[in-house]
Amino acid sequence: GKLRVRCASCKQGAITLHADPTCWSDVLNDNKVLCSCATPECSERSEDCYAEFYFKCGDHVTTGDDDVAVPLYLIRSNLPGVVCLSCGDVANPVIVFQCEASHVTCLDCFITYCLSKLSERQFTFDPVLGYTLPCPINCPDSLIVEVHHFRLLGDEQYARYQHWGAEEAVLAAGGVLCPRPGCGHGLLPDPDCVRITCVGGCDYVFCRHCLQDYHTGECWQPDNEPAPQSSAPIAFSVNPSRSGGGRWDVASAAVIQSLTKPCPKCRTPTERSGGCMHMVCTRASCRHNWCWVCHTEWTRDCMASHWFG
Repeated sequence: GKLRVRCASCKQGAITLHADPTCWSDVLNDNKVLCSCATPECSERSEDCYAEFYFKCGDHVTTGDDDVAVPLYLIRSNLPGVVCLSCGDVANPVIVFQCEASHVTCLDCFITYCLSKLSERQFTFDPVLGYTLPCPINCPDSLIVEVHHFRLLGDEQYARYQHWGAEEAVLAAGGVLCPRPGCGHGLLPDPDCVRITCVGGCDYVFCRHCLQDYHTGECWQPDNEPAPQSSAPIAFSVNPSRSGGGRWDVASAAVIQSLTKPCPKCRTPTERSGGCMHMVCTRASCRHNWCWVCHTEWTRDCMASHWFG
């Protein structure tokens, strides 16, 4: 995918950013990064303009400015080497959930997790997000906000997820599903209507109470009705011993601590990837010159004794 930016007001790209985005929040949320827009419409305004970031798919020809792609921002490169909550492997890339602990699963285990919940009809309904899932540990405030992440299930299973969501919405609204095999059409009849016709579907006429052919009198209930045959459940489990290790924030902090040192002046973590011991702080407002060995201001003594180690 390709990240693009434009003025949030006039939707034109003739802008200059006041600052670069520093995190996903700056890119995904509105009114985060200010910009100067060169179009006459915006340049005459007294209030500040905000930048709007959006994505384009690199695999197909764009059809215009409204043809945008959805970023799957939970997928990240596993540079810290965090283990998967379920299988314990160190995979790359991984899914990093938005819970406080930032728990991690590999893509294969994420797909298994989703399919197991779909087979059990245990997706969580949110009035804003629709049907989604929390972190596998069920941490608070961990629902997947961008449901397009379920596209990872593949076209067939994603269509199944959408179909199931539509069924649940019909049932929650007091509707019924046509019981004829191969149909399943959703219907919203009047609450007192018992004789249901599958209008717009297969035209099957059935009883609302027993979901059999429509009849008069009481519904017939067989004495020894065989239990419905269900497919084998999709196994997904989380190893409790890995819940502490499968955390993105802890692993990232450990990597930063092992590979970096803080600037002596502003404490910004700085990585040394070779070269001499003369460091310059990466923070634009600091730019302090310091010594990697002494962890103090860079001096001629540092240059003379251990400039290159």
